[in-house]
Amino acid sequence: MPEAPAPVSSVLDLIGNTPLVEAACFDTGSCRLFLKLESQNPGGSIKDRVALSMIRAAEDAGQLKPGGTIVEATAGNTGLGLALIGVLRGYRCVLVVPDKMSQEKIFHLKALGADVRLTRSDVNKGHPDYYQDVAARLVKEIPGAWWADQFGNPANPAAHETGTGPEIFEQMGGDVDAVVCGVGSGGTITGIGRFMAAHSPKTEMVLADPEGSILADYVTSGAIGNEPGAWLVEGIGEDFVPPVADLGLAGRAYSIPDSEAFAAIRTLLLKDGIFAGTSSGTLIAAALRYCREQTEPKRVVTLVCDSGAKYLSKAYNDYWMADQGFLSTEPAGDLRDLIGRKHAERAVVTVEPGETLAAAFARMKLHDVSQLPVMDDGRIAGIIDESDILLSVLEDSARFERPVREAMTANLETIDPAAPVDALPGLFAGDKVAIVMEGDRFLGLITRIDLLNYLRQRAA
Repeated sequence: MPEAPAPVSSVLDLIGNTPLVEAACFDTGSCRLFLKLESQNPGGSIKDRVALSMIRAAEDAGQLKPGGTIVEATAGNTGLGLALIGVLRGYRCVLVVPDKMSQEKIFHLKALGADVRLTRSDVNKGHPDYYQDVAARLVKEIPGAWWADQFGNPANPAAHETGTGPEIFEQMGGDVDAVVCGVGSGGTITGIGRFMAAHSPKTEMVLADPEGSILADYVTSGAIGNEPGAWLVEGIGEDFVPPVADLGLAGRAYSIPDSEAFAAIRTLLLKDGIFAGTSSGTLIAAALRYCREQTEPKRVVTLVCDSGAKYLSKAYNDYWMADQGFLSTEPAGDLRDLIGRKHAERAVVTVEPGETLAAAFARMKLHDVSQLPVMDDGRIAGIIDESDILLSVLEDSARFERPVREAMTANLETIDPAAPVDALPGLFAGDKVAIVMEGDRFLGLITRIDLLNYLRQRAA
């Protein structure tokens, strides 16, 4: 039997020393690709290292005192690390988070007792609603506040120079040809890059950047030339060069579209069983490009920065992926292309006429929908929405036990899939959804969101 690790006194003792595994599911050409599973840290990400390093440095410097408040602008994972350590050490955490962050991260932060302040993700540095500028204001307003400032805090890259970098070097037996990193704050590529420059000069540092970020172009050209765009991958990519980032350490850079990043992590889970977050997809996609360009065998390392459990509602949700245009089917050329949840694929949440209004209401809440088709022996018999239930139970809550058939709308206004898209707004104006029927066969519903997704994808 292998010797099991000894018990530890705190989860903080479990930060670092994460495992390294070889990726087997990808075509890496003549190279070998290894993944450092930073998702195995107790807070679920590489940012646990950074949070612990910054808090320890602030405590040692007397900047963070008992009962103090930690303030930070974060894409989620640094905030999770800070909140985890903060709750164990008695600190309050106020975290400013861009509104594109996954609900899983936000719920996790709140569960740790953090005060989460959502702000806009569609504005750049210098705008009053930009998340870092909001954090800077809060530090001035909150008595006893300490700004972690991961973007400018030297304890950030120090965590990787003294921890992550040496671990990779040791685990790889001192033979590392390249390390592929992303840049959120810049601490990872800077810290690992500094360690490798001192101890393994042959190791090339490679930047993986989301398409839309300015950093890959900066590494390639040495200047900021392109206007920042938008991307859906969380935690990496910037519209400025973070002060803590030493991008001169990067020998080359790759700009990776969201579609390529999301495809990489879905393949990684399906083929290698590794559950990785969205930024990991950008890193893996860039590492694969690097590997396939090589003419000689190389040993390449990249990072699984966090767990895919934080992105179940996004990259691992087929419906969200389809809504974003990342999953496609053969177009039908009619209204069937607008149906987000197709009945033939068992994707439509339904209810039966004999079920109770309580059951229908619970199903609406569980699946976050406002109406349900009522199916009777495979055929649509009606539709019930929140208003139908409300009007039925408003005067007597005991009516929740009445059957759906007593509250549903049975006189259905349907639309043929061959009808023009222009016919949909008229239905929506009557506060209805479009019930798409081909003869007597129910195909699915088209909602306002489905129409908006269609129009956005057509304009892209």
